[in-house]
Amino acid sequence: MVAAVLKKFHGGVHPVEHKELSELCAIEPMPLPGRLVVPFHQHLGAPSEPVVKAGDKVLKGDPLGRPEGFISASVHAPTSGTVVAIQEHAVGHPSGLTMLCAIIEPDGKDAWNPQIKGVDNPLSLEPVAIRDLVKAAGIVGLGGASFPSFVKLSPPRDKVVELLLINAVECEPYLTCDARLMEERPQEVVEGIQIMLHALQTRECVIGIEENKPRAIAAMERAVAGEPRIRVLTLPVMYPQGSEKQLIEVVTGRQVPSRGLPIDIGVIVHNVATAVAVRNAVRLGQPLLSRVVTVTGHSITRPANIEVLVGTLVDDILAHCGGLRPNTPKVVMGGPMMGLALHQTDVPVVKGTSGILALTRDESSGKQEHPCIRCGNCTHACPMQLVPCTMAWFAKTDQIDQLTGVDLFDCIECGSCSYVCPANIPLVHYFRFGKLALQAKEREQRKNELNKARTQSRNERLAREKLAKERKKEEMAAKMAAKKKLDKDAATQKSDHPAAE
Repeated sequence: MVAAVLKKFHGGVHPVEHKELSELCAIEPMPLPGRLVVPFHQHLGAPSEPVVKAGDKVLKGDPLGRPEGFISASVHAPTSGTVVAIQEHAVGHPSGLTMLCAIIEPDGKDAWNPQIKGVDNPLSLEPVAIRDLVKAAGIVGLGGASFPSFVKLSPPRDKVVELLLINAVECEPYLTCDARLMEERPQEVVEGIQIMLHALQTRECVIGIEENKPRAIAAMERAVAGEPRIRVLTLPVMYPQGSEKQLIEVVTGRQVPSRGLPIDIGVIVHNVATAVAVRNAVRLGQPLLSRVVTVTGHSITRPANIEVLVGTLVDDILAHCGGLRPNTPKVVMGGPMMGLALHQTDVPVVKGTSGILALTRDESSGKQEHPCIRCGNCTHACPMQLVPCTMAWFAKTDQIDQLTGVDLFDCIECGSCSYVCPANIPLVHYFRFGKLALQAKEREQRKNELNKARTQSRNERLAREKLAKERKKEEMAAKMAAKKKLDKDAATQKSDHPAAE
């Protein structure tokens, strides 16, 4: 299925990489923090339902929340200790929202639940058993999308998976956590891929890595030697090649249809870190409790790649890395192109957190916005072949109805358009506003349609009841008339034949 010649997707940009800050920093474990804040909603889909309460003692790996609905994921205790509260807490969110979280005070023992056990030979399991283990472990995509992984490992019966594509591109500037994972744990990556190939019942896998990671490429090529089903594919550097649709197009030459899914063209994509998490869930029985995070930027004292427990506060991570330099204007969760600027730093790391960036004023955007000069740079840069300037204009001027005609929801919010805009227009911000406005309008329309249907149904019911009453009245009147007629006939008969008495 892999194209003979690598394809080029439309648009894309070449932002300054800044990966030299942390690419040589080996993964180090983060010491246990004094408090963990574990959100019950760290994934796409419905939040998980709490199964613990304040005062409960938990062991490492114990469930804190169970999934609600098909698209959902469980969350687990990252360490042993006491649940001191179940309450709303600030999280990394563009609008500064709070979410329901479990606040855990560690006991310092980091004691695992002794009932957690792995499977020595995962390839002896039925595919459905692997999916159940992945679901129970609460694994979500670790590339940032945080989609529950067991769903991707459960393709519809009418779809054929021709290719498992491992996303090891890591095209966001600054981030090096995936590259370090491949350099230091290549065999764990391969074991995870073998388990996923078995779960999907497919025989071909490609690991896509950009050519600016020569050490990771060499490590993975050594690890897959002797495994004919898996190959490493070196890709040219181009942002946003790590986006699912663009990576598929580059590797296979096929395009995912608008509002479609990769499985529609026979491809399943998983992040390279997700492969390691799947391996740990099946081989070791471990839920997803930690992840590797890149801490970097010219405003952090000591750049690093750190394995941190889910729920660790950004404040604790920054302190572990020597703290922020004076007058740091911006801290970002994730990469600089698609990440979130934090309003506050007492928010927890979640499963999808790949980086914490402490940026200087020169590194951060924040330049003054000017009117659009209609240069068309954003159109050339857009990998989805959209017209960003027009989309932003409709959103900015509240022409929400017009947004449906410009394929706003095809936008992957990669930020390429904002990066090349000479007027410094924060285009992606307008797209996010437009999407929220459209979704709100669609919800209102559905609500109005539902109310209209309910009103129509009520009116029809009242009409039926009225008709039934009228018919009943008519029947009663007919019966009364018939009875009167009978009584009248009987009276007439008596008066005509009085002797009959």
